[in-house]
Amino acid sequence: MKKYFAHLRPLERRLAVGVVVILILVLNFVFIRPHFSDWSQLKTRLKNARDTLASYQATVAQATNYQAQVKSLEGQGEFVALEDQAINFMRTIQAQAEASGVGRANYSRSIMHTNDAFFIEQVQNINVVATDQQLVDFLYKLGSGASMIRVRDLELQPDGPRLHLNANIRLVASYQKNPVAPARAAAPADSKPLTKTAK
Repeated sequence: MKKYFAHLRPLERRLAVGVVVILILVLNFVFIRPHFSDWSQLKTRLKNARDTLASYQATVAQATNYQAQVKSLEGQGEFVALEDQAINFMRTIQAQAEASGVGRANYSRSIMHTNDAFFIEQVQNINVVATDQQLVDFLYKLGSGASMIRVRDLELQPDGPRLHLNANIRLVASYQKNPVAPARAAAPADSKPLTKTAK
């Protein structure tokens, strides 16, 4: 290479150096310059990965708390077989309506929702005519039991003589979806099969 440059004239040397410099600049612009931002992008990705890892580790550390909450949710409410839930819901409403003195209760067909992981919801629309005291007593006692019944919607209007309230109520009851099966009693360890002895 040195011999090649030694045989060139000064103007040719300058031209050759200029071509090499331009070639280096072009290669730099095409292959190197687009990667100037890679370091900052790499740092950003590294920071996001560390934040995600910290979030996952914090969630894993809370696993025991989550398991306790799941067990608490599984133990709430009363267990009623799926085929008996609508009937149980209706009987509870009717019994409480009679106990509270609520009159002229009209019931629509119940609706079942199973979107929740722990509970099945039974929805019942009813129309009742009652005094304010009877209505408050009816709703309060419905929500105070173990059936987890609550009011989702309530519309009130006075009746014709304005002596009673006409109430359209949407009630929702939650029943356990997957109850924990009771453990079967284990057979005694010392029990032995009976054998006949030869005489």
